[in-house]
Amino acid sequence: MFKRVIYLTVAARDMQLIETVHAQGHPNVLGTHNLTFEVTRDSRLSKRGNCVIGVSADKAANDFEFAFKEACRREGARITVLLEAGGILETIRGLGSRNLSLSNRKEIVGRKSLYTSDRTIMVSCDKAASDLDRQLIGALKSSNTKLNVQIIVDL
Repeated sequence: MFKRVIYLTVAARDMQLIETVHAQGHPNVLGTHNLTFEVTRDSRLSKRGNCVIGVSADKAANDFEFAFKEACRREGARITVLLEAGGILETIRGLGSRNLSLSNRKEIVGRKSLYTSDRTIMVSCDKAASDLDRQLIGALKSSNTKLNVQIIVDL
């Protein structure tokens, strides 16, 4: 019985839940915010939105599956965001928190801090918009560029 419990624990570590969000670039993407990155359902973007890296998203935090949200709410859950646009791939790593509501209907936000709101999908990120590859940000300045966002929670 002891070996079986260990086996199940090891197997659970290899499992992941994944949500995929599709968005696009915008001429006003700046990617200069030093604490957050954001993807929004909004199609318009002012230059004040310097954390926004993608617009016209097909999902927001509220749209994620229940099991995915529950996994994100595990304190210290490992969350990885893979961004792909214009043939450029970027990885952002962060953590889950029991304080994540994941209820916003318009946006998803990753934060370097521990602050949470209804838009927050992860905290303690290793990158914000200003840390992203400048070639990626350059590609996202075109409204013709498609942004694929994979959010992966390790179980």
